[in-house]
Amino acid sequence: MSNKRIEHLERIKEAIGKAELSEEEKSNAWKHIEEWYAEDKAFGTLYEKLAEISPKIEALMEELGLI
Repeated sequence: MSNKRIEHLERIKEAIGKAELSEEEKSNAWKHIEEWYAEDKAFGTLYEKLAEISPKIEALMEELGLI
């Protein structure tokens, strides 16, 4: 995952922590953020593995709007 995305996720986490939400609402929000982070990280790993197979995959993923 890019540093930019990590920074955005951290800002969102901070904002949730400061928001006037119940602890349960904050907890649920953090769980979702962590799921998104894991999914995004997994996608990055998948992309890296596919890119090792062929440089054409990067072009294909760009064409599909995935990167």
